[in-house]
Amino acid sequence: MNNRVLHYLVILFLFSFSLGFAQPAQHPLDPLSWEEYWTVTKSLHEAGHYNKDTLLSSVNLLEPTKDVVLKWKPGKSVPRSAKVIVRKEEKTYRAIVNLNKATVTEWTLLEGIQPMWNGSDYGSMDEKLMEHAEVIAALQKRGYDDLTFISSATLPLGPMGIEEELGRRIGHAIFLEYRGERTGWHREIDGLVAVVDLNSEEIIRVDDEGAVLAPEISMDYDRSSIGKAREVPGPIFVQQPNGPGFKVDGHIIEWQNWKFHVRPDVRLGMIISDVTYQDGEDTRKVMYQGSLSEIFVPYMDPAIGWYNKNYIDSGEYTDSGLIKPMIEDVDCPPHTYYMSATFADNQGHPQMHNRMIGIFEREPGDPSWRHYKGPEEGGPDGRIKRDLVVRTAAVLANYDYIFDWIFQQDGSIVVKVGATGMVAVKQVAEKTVHESINGDPDAYGRMIDERVVGVNHDHYFNFRLDLDVDGRDNSLSVDKMRIQRLPEDHPRRSVWTVQSHIAHTESQAKMNMNLEKPAMWRFTSSKQENKVGHPTSYRIKPGMSGAPLISEDDFPRKRAGFINHHLWVTPYEPDELYAAGEFPTLSTPGMGLPAWTSDDRAIANTDIVAWYTVGMHHVVRAEDWPVMPVAWHSFEIRPFDFFDKNPALDLPK
Repeated sequence: MNNRVLHYLVILFLFSFSLGFAQPAQHPLDPLSWEEYWTVTKSLHEAGHYNKDTLLSSVNLLEPTKDVVLKWKPGKSVPRSAKVIVRKEEKTYRAIVNLNKATVTEWTLLEGIQPMWNGSDYGSMDEKLMEHAEVIAALQKRGYDDLTFISSATLPLGPMGIEEELGRRIGHAIFLEYRGERTGWHREIDGLVAVVDLNSEEIIRVDDEGAVLAPEISMDYDRSSIGKAREVPGPIFVQQPNGPGFKVDGHIIEWQNWKFHVRPDVRLGMIISDVTYQDGEDTRKVMYQGSLSEIFVPYMDPAIGWYNKNYIDSGEYTDSGLIKPMIEDVDCPPHTYYMSATFADNQGHPQMHNRMIGIFEREPGDPSWRHYKGPEEGGPDGRIKRDLVVRTAAVLANYDYIFDWIFQQDGSIVVKVGATGMVAVKQVAEKTVHESINGDPDAYGRMIDERVVGVNHDHYFNFRLDLDVDGRDNSLSVDKMRIQRLPEDHPRRSVWTVQSHIAHTESQAKMNMNLEKPAMWRFTSSKQENKVGHPTSYRIKPGMSGAPLISEDDFPRKRAGFINHHLWVTPYEPDELYAAGEFPTLSTPGMGLPAWTSDDRAIANTDIVAWYTVGMHHVVRAEDWPVMPVAWHSFEIRPFDFFDKNPALDLPK
């Protein structure tokens, strides 16, 4: 009996003992429960849409409409539905399951798309590939006569729009050596790729660009590889004898005037919703929803096996969940409160994972504010800064990412992303940069060890920010700082002034950072003013970021068109959730933000959504090897005329 048949029998067994309906959620945006996942598969099975060969590409909460969520009150009934992408007999369907009634309310055939890669896709061609004559010959050229420790991994590497790819589930198989180290990602066998069709299980061709022998050095990073650990004397303890300073009620968090909902999400990692700030007697809306939307990682080497490495990570590879359990007392401090998450596997079987979201307070040792006054003025004064950190850790093959949403006492939210894990490396013939056996080893990367090159690449992280500043009716104010020339008889020649205008359509809101022509991007209330008459607003304050360095006609850039601008603004649409489109796997150009904004919809004085992209250009250095120190990038969602004065004035001494 194979594993899939056994798994199917287990499902039927559990159905016989399960409740007819899922247990109720406490909040409309709560994640799917263990019982609700089983309601999904039970409902699909009873409707004739589920058998032992069915694959569920994704199972996720179908959120109620925004109107329903905002009108909902605690204690009221919660409408619950799930959206399921089903892979069945080489066809893809969208199913909607009403969890309250345990019925399938929609079953739609999806044409012209490929669902995200599932767990079985990666190794589905391994047996055929390792018996293929061209693959065997290519490996033998590289010195691999014994293939015991060689495996293939079939990936949806970025398509190029060529004829052989159209309408097919094309995979590119790479080959890795697993022997004596904790991972095979450092030992990808270069210059060898097999192009396969996963539906027909056909090996279309084997591309062999030339053999390079594998490096003989160790690429591991465990304790035995690095020698004796350094001493770090004087442990630091953080204690909270009175308990944490935040309250947790289900998935709702309250801390220092902030209140918000946190949900783990299989594709996006985590979604922060219904964010409010208590300003005296007023509960003020700041953001309806904020989350990661997409990740794009293109590599910059034209060689076989590298030029098509342009990963749209969140939408292509997260069937088992973008985030992974955090390492206790490493990823977060010991006093962290952890949330678990339940995600479904490709058969719809729910699996619970612990420590998926970490929530903790910290005092970073910085002041919230200060001012030095002399003794005659009463002496210096200031207040200590304390933050609330909501953290997840994502793993995508060789790379790890840390995502922080940091709530601050002054009404601002800092969003940080840290890149760590292992850089992708290429095997070369040269041992040092002074050799040139096959050309310049640093041509498309940087040599970081003998016969090892870290390949140049980018990381782009797009965040979807549904800001509702003092309500749903908002506008984008673009505040440009420009030089103003002064009269000839003035001692100064120039000053700068602020010229503000409202963006009325989507095309007017496509913004890029420009240090020579700075501008502020503020999301202003259409109805609320501060006490001196300015519309209340929140500003998206960029941190360090990068702009695309691949040409506009390059196919990878056309597929991930959201990187064309640092900021986009769209009118709120419940189905517009992912910057590169809902189905970026083997996708065609223009999906997502470029397609949505092509109609140039109105965005003034209405419910709008911001999309902000953080970009990193990564030139790999020796210090990134063999495991990379965390490299942080960030931006801030910052109040601007939202309060009448500094909201952190009331912090205690």
